[in-house]
Amino acid sequence: MTSRALAAALVLCGLGVAACGGAPDDGTAGPAAPGPATSPAEPGASAPAGSPDSDAPAPSTAPPAEEGTASPSGETTATSDSTVPAPGGSAAVKPLRGKVVVIDPGHNGHNYRNPSAINRQVDVLTHKKACDTTGTATNDGYAEAAFTWDVSRQLKALLESRGATVKLTRQNNTGVGPCITERAAIGNRARADAAISVHADGAGASDRGFHVIMPKRINGPVDPVVDDSRKLGLAVRNAFRSGTGLPYSTYIGRDALSFRNDLGGLNLSKVPKIFIECGNMRNAGEARKFRNAQFRERIALSLANGLQDYLT
Repeated sequence: MTSRALAAALVLCGLGVAACGGAPDDGTAGPAAPGPATSPAEPGASAPAGSPDSDAPAPSTAPPAEEGTASPSGETTATSDSTVPAPGGSAAVKPLRGKVVVIDPGHNGHNYRNPSAINRQVDVLTHKKACDTTGTATNDGYAEAAFTWDVSRQLKALLESRGATVKLTRQNNTGVGPCITERAAIGNRARADAAISVHADGAGASDRGFHVIMPKRINGPVDPVVDDSRKLGLAVRNAFRSGTGLPYSTYIGRDALSFRNDLGGLNLSKVPKIFIECGNMRNAGEARKFRNAQFRERIALSLANGLQDYLT
């Protein structure tokens, strides 16, 4: 392809090489601040180890190392599809124009520095639990908070390119919190058409696969949006499976679907909302994929396509 043809192709794509299905220019991921592989204990919680709001992986005495920028060879890069719009102008296709999406990148990179703040008990209607946790990490120290931050920033850019208004529940990976109650409140205040909390699990080393978590009726504010949340969950599950090739979870849920009433981010939501556990960070194969910048791009694109399927 001539340089002129390549430039024309990139203009049509509107998002540069990465969004057209190629690797990022420098192969680097977003900022990955250190954070420990352990999470605070949560008395009385019914969530399984490594689940959102309350991860409980094997203990570690040091915070996770920052993520490297090298990408393993042989990984498949993200591929775009016809849903990515052309750049601005009256002819631009913006399928999500007028839609509001809230993205909740799970945990925060410096949660481990303020245990008193994140261990503070908050009311999630079905019980009380910790304000937040540190999240899990791969066995070699890549923190869940860094993974969710990078995927969420890429997801935000993709959705905005398609016309959506997007809000994040945290603005960096070097802070503490916010509490799970506030994360739900951000979606409510935005009157989001859809909200998604991005996570990765910390289950046993032999466990693998992704799953989507949806709310149950609890006689609370989430009840009116339970059905819509299920529709959102199905759309995201299907797009995620198709786009990433990752299997359904082998250890929780059925057909990658799990319904829960113990998560504050869901119980307190007045807008359609789901959690996604993108895979198991303690599984060596999935950990390698999560460390790969191009695979994280693929995850973000799959989530964007699932959200668009639901919203349109």
